[in-house]
Amino acid sequence: MVPNIINFKMIAKRVKEIPFSGIRKFFELVQKSEGIVSLGVGEPNFPTPEALKNDAIQAIRSDHSCYTSNYGMPQLRERIAKKLKDVNGVDRNPEDEILITVGVSEALDLAIRAILDPGDEVIIPDPSYVSYKPNVWFAYGEPVAVPTTEENEFRVQVEDIEKKITEKTKAIIIPSPNNPTGSIMRKKDLEDVADMVMEHDLLAISDEIYEELIYDGEKHYSIGSFNGMEDRTITLNGFSKAYAFTGWRLGYAAGNSEIIEAMMKIHQYTIMCAPTVSQYAALNAFEQEEPVREMVKEYDVRRKLLVKGLNDLPGISCIMPKGAFYTFPNIKETGMGSEDFAERLLTDGKVAVVPGNTFGEAGEGHVRCAYCVSREAISEALERMDRFMRSLK
Repeated sequence: MVPNIINFKMIAKRVKEIPFSGIRKFFELVQKSEGIVSLGVGEPNFPTPEALKNDAIQAIRSDHSCYTSNYGMPQLRERIAKKLKDVNGVDRNPEDEILITVGVSEALDLAIRAILDPGDEVIIPDPSYVSYKPNVWFAYGEPVAVPTTEENEFRVQVEDIEKKITEKTKAIIIPSPNNPTGSIMRKKDLEDVADMVMEHDLLAISDEIYEELIYDGEKHYSIGSFNGMEDRTITLNGFSKAYAFTGWRLGYAAGNSEIIEAMMKIHQYTIMCAPTVSQYAALNAFEQEEPVREMVKEYDVRRKLLVKGLNDLPGISCIMPKGAFYTFPNIKETGMGSEDFAERLLTDGKVAVVPGNTFGEAGEGHVRCAYCVSREAISEALERMDRFMRSLK
């Protein structure tokens, strides 16, 4: 019998040291439970718009199943370039300054690996998306957290960033709207960050995947559109959230040609190209204004329903998020930590939320609740949470 020679010592040290995603770890518990109402999954519960599905079907029937250019289909890059210029004020050449990727997740990974040398530091707002820090670690860089506060609507403050800059700082990640807090960076916020980036000779990685999901008359701004930031910004975006396109796995990156070429070099050796059918499906995505408008309108209703309901619960308070489809209620009054609260709510209240500390130390004392579920699910979750909170008294 051949002995099993695979053991823990054969796993790369870097990989062993990086923890599993807190979201995935927590939802292992959800999978083992029954009768749960989940506010935990950050995925639209709408279908992909019909026009995009029809374009994908037509692509399949036309046998468009071969590899595309490593950069992605030229016609899709041209449409993205037009959208960036018309909507975001970001002028990029579709020939060599736009790269189509397997979701924004790959775009993020490529951007970080393309610019970091071992020991380089990347500034990351805290709390924020769970993949930022691990991606930096995988590239042998050092993530540097900048805490945000509820008092500032979880908007990262430039004076707090300044305190974290060292001679090793290479870049800052700017997620707006933010997951998990739903915060957005306003124009003045980004102007201040842009000035700081230029002063310290840094790069900005701008994660704009939730740009369509903004409420209360607020406006999305792309930091790459500000004077001096054109070649210092790697803009990341995609189709997953606004077009209910998550499983199609399609994103893009836009930036200086040298940076995009470096990202493409990694991409061509690891991925080759993004899914061809998904690229065909996305060709007319930017024309789907009405389905997106209807989704955002419904999210807004759900947002208000959830925030009001959370604030009516004993021991919980919640500020109104301005973007994305998440709330980040404060549960400190319960005296429980985020993980304990989430586990007890799941076990005793049959409601799934995500512990806030999953997204960084500054998220402790909060949980993330997603409102990309039906109104009925939100109402049921709130009723169960009310019973749970009253049982704690």
